[in-house]
Amino acid sequence: MILRDWVNSLFAAIDRQDAAAFAAFLAEDARFAFGNLPAVAGRDAIREFVAGFFASIRAVSHSVPDAWQSGDALTCRGEVTYTRHDGSTLTVPFANVLLMAGDRVRDYRIYADTSALYAAQ
Repeated sequence: MILRDWVNSLFAAIDRQDAAAFAAFLAEDARFAFGNLPAVAGRDAIREFVAGFFASIRAVSHSVPDAWQSGDALTCRGEVTYTRHDGSTLTVPFANVLLMAGDRVRDYRIYADTSALYAAQ
């Protein structure tokens, strides 16, 4: 796996809001945790969770200037901009920690404070 190309492809799928393409990066028995929400287990359940999240926003866009890999751990850092259905935006820093099984993610953790995403404007 060429790290930068793989990371760019992953975040392109997310920014297209393509839950199926995102799920293709996951191992069948993957675990996924977004912020302080309960973890979701299994590729199909994660795809459904992510599709629901994508439906709750108009758009998402990531800037990912940094990615590192050490053994089976991959870390990405950057900023994410969410566009709400009313057109307003929220930009926050994020860090993702992924544990890999070959070229598939077996554990995906997103660390970002999205508490203001659904706050009344």
